Amino acid sequence: MHGLHTADQVRAAEAAMMRTVGDGVLMRRAAAGLAHHVREFLGATYGRRVVLLVGAGDNGGDALWAGAELRRRGAHVTAVLLAPDRAHPAGLAALRAARGRVLALHPPGPAAGSGSAAGGDTGTGSDPGTGPGDRIGTGTPAAGALDPARALVAGADVVVDGIVGISGRGALRDPAPELVAAADGAGVPIVACDLPSGVDCDTGATDGPHVRAALTVTFGCRKPVHALAAPLCGPVRLVDFGLGPFLEGIEPHARVLSDGDVGARWPVPGPDDDKYSQGVVGIAAGSATYPGAAVLAAGAAALATSGMVRFAGSAADEVRRHWPEIVATGDITDAGRTQAWAVGPGLGTGGQGRAVLEEALDRGVPLCLDADAITLLAQDAHLRVRIHGEPVVLTPHAGEFARIAGEVGPDRIGAARRAAADLGVTVLLKGNATVVAAPDGRVLVDPAADSWAATAGSGDVLTGMIGALLAAGLDPWWAAGCATLVHARAATAAAREHGLPPVPAPASAMQAAIPVALRSVRSAASGH
Repeated sequence: MHGLHTADQVRAAEAAMMRTVGDGVLMRRAAAGLAHHVREFLGATYGRRVVLLVGAGDNGGDALWAGAELRRRGAHVTAVLLAPDRAHPAGLAALRAARGRVLALHPPGPAAGSGSAAGGDTGTGSDPGTGPGDRIGTGTPAAGALDPARALVAGADVVVDGIVGISGRGALRDPAPELVAAADGAGVPIVACDLPSGVDCDTGATDGPHVRAALTVTFGCRKPVHALAAPLCGPVRLVDFGLGPFLEGIEPHARVLSDGDVGARWPVPGPDDDKYSQGVVGIAAGSATYPGAAVLAAGAAALATSGMVRFAGSAADEVRRHWPEIVATGDITDAGRTQAWAVGPGLGTGGQGRAVLEEALDRGVPLCLDADAITLLAQDAHLRVRIHGEPVVLTPHAGEFARIAGEVGPDRIGAARRAAADLGVTVLLKGNATVVAAPDGRVLVDPAADSWAATAGSGDVLTGMIGALLAAGLDPWWAAGCATLVHARAATAAAREHGLPPVPAPASAMQAAIPVALRSVRSAASGH
């Protein structure tokens, strides 16, 4: 498990660290790591063409110092200064000393305000000045000065994004979007310095032009953007420059589970276990209209743990046909004892569905509530009062979330945390980056490596898995987080079942791949 720290948290930790080290030490350490990962990305350095897109402040400074190191190792390095009057002076001097080249773009009007994606982070660097042969083209963007910059970018082997760092807010501003578009159009990979510019550090949100990186090199610790906007970051490499001790005592904004974390917590039978001691989960799902929801949820529960599954609902015959090991009955009042219930997929939102939900609430055991059960809660304040403070997991997608807790908005962590506190339950907000928030403020983010789980019935599978983990005794937050990761791994395994490249797979294939995913996380936990 690793933490995700916000921009404010990182700045506070860095400020404390800088009081203990010499001036510029952090930047030099970060830049050395950045240069190392760029060399690794390229595979070779000598003769390679590297273009730095340099904004103001420390993010641009990191890129310039890294460029100097790459130049000393034989790369052809050119820095395109997007805010020449605010480029980091020491970094620029280092690049020049290494005989790197500089293209300064002078805007037609006043420099962009500090913190904008055009101008970069706030900073007070003095005018870098120029020397003979330093510039290979100048002028204003309006006068066509972008043409040499576009040509440089399009002809590069790699572009380093040092436009804006963690302090940036909002979309890229001119002239950055045109240069990023030139790289994308020419198929030139972009390595982001700390985070892709134009993507919010704390929320991963975008509201206009932004960088889509092939690789992100981050410094000190991971930030929320790396999990919330993983597809825009590409693989993330962490440069450890000694910030860890200064983050101690600062609670991460959120955490990310590893496969090993999940494999270590996943319940497996011991020598003294039987089907009852491992947890009996009840599934109330499906209907004559949606029997598939029952089959998917109940079957997922059966595959997730070695305990026992009971099913209650009108799809009992279908469940028995697919899963003879599941004890199925037509009515929840006839179901035997369980340690948890999973309720909602395909249940219906009429009087019968409400009666099933009320009965499950009356059982006084942990619950996973999905789909129609969430709609019923949204319609009835009394039901919401009943779940408050109980061991309940809600699993809404964005539309269901809006019905019960308001619009998600750009801040997914903030929205899930608010809903969990207000409703008094654990909230699992589905998405490519799934967010799991506990009522006490703890948050997990699962950044799926792909989007193969975005298919009909996928949520039914997840509901059954969470129910099984609740019955096995896992805390709701852990049950939701562990099931989410294995669910994503199962989706990937299903898409790759017949080899590469992966292809779309239905939820039934995802359900069948649960054992493959569990084997993978258990292997990660054991180191095998």
